[in-house]
Amino acid sequence: MATNNGKIRACVVGATGYAGVEVARLVLNHPTFELTMVTDRKQAGTRLADIYPTLEGITDITLSLPEPEAIAAAVDVAFLAVPHTASLAVTPALIAAGVTVIDLSADYRIKDPAVYEAWYDTQHTSTDLLKEAVYGLPEVNRAQLVSLAQARAAGKPALVAAPGCYPTATTLAAAPALEAGIVTSSLVISDAISGVSGAGRTPNARTHYCHANESVEAYGVAKHRHTPEIEQTLSALAGSPIDVVFTPHLAPLTRGLLATVYLQVAEDVTADQVQAIYQGRYAGEKLVTMLPAGKMPQTGSVAGSGRAQVGVALDARRQHVLIASCAIDNLGKGAASQAVQAANIVFGLPETQGLDFTAPVV
Repeated sequence: MATNNGKIRACVVGATGYAGVEVARLVLNHPTFELTMVTDRKQAGTRLADIYPTLEGITDITLSLPEPEAIAAAVDVAFLAVPHTASLAVTPALIAAGVTVIDLSADYRIKDPAVYEAWYDTQHTSTDLLKEAVYGLPEVNRAQLVSLAQARAAGKPALVAAPGCYPTATTLAAAPALEAGIVTSSLVISDAISGVSGAGRTPNARTHYCHANESVEAYGVAKHRHTPEIEQTLSALAGSPIDVVFTPHLAPLTRGLLATVYLQVAEDVTADQVQAIYQGRYAGEKLVTMLPAGKMPQTGSVAGSGRAQVGVALDARRQHVLIASCAIDNLGKGAASQAVQAANIVFGLPETQGLDFTAPVV
């Protein structure tokens, strides 16, 4: 569905958060999507540009209340950049009204509602939609997203569960090795570092400047909510259960995320074979770059973009461990740009439309 000018009408629910305003920025510059509505319960009636002056002169759009009926009457697709559990109160009504939903929260990522309830400490009130939701990581789930596009073209609204930032980087680092069957252990270790914007716009003691600046710390150790999402995704890729030890770290960066993943591989696997596996896997991906042998990714190379960079090394001294590292922008490929990438597929558009720009070089 599109408006008379050929545009697909879009709403960003939760547009004042960092991920939400990043979606709004991408939609404003998108050749096909048209930003016709932005919402925020606390800031309704305020111009988005008054909250983010960067948008002054770009848009005069004013924030509305996130009422499902009003959203459904105004748009074709809703990007939900809302806190976890908040999507459960909005998504069912939007889907029932025929609106395609790209949900950036965790509410429809985990297929087992009991697992979701255990990690998010709340009841899942929309379990019927879990079967319909497609995990929106195009590099590993493109076929299912294309199936959604076919269903949507036939008149059925789509529901995409956009992945989290840590799961995205960890998956892109581990996927080629797991798919190739060279991994010999069910244990996968992911150490990941994120910029402070990943914690959201509302400050807390950990993200306060005086606490976060000039300091790096591990948090959510052995209990971070992204763990079951990573395990679900990697297990599907491996074709067998994968146990994940995931440790996130907060670094004094505005944006950027680096995941370094450790996988034990068969003893006869060589560094050249690993490099070839990864190069072959990502050769056709326009938003994922496999670095040459001997080079590892850095956040500064992708910050401000929707791209990912991956590098690998093999430590063959004792345990034959593959070290795979992936750098993304936590607000880009880890959130907003990935949501737009998935939406492009679902609406039958070129996958990188509105996203094929480079990161700032300085």
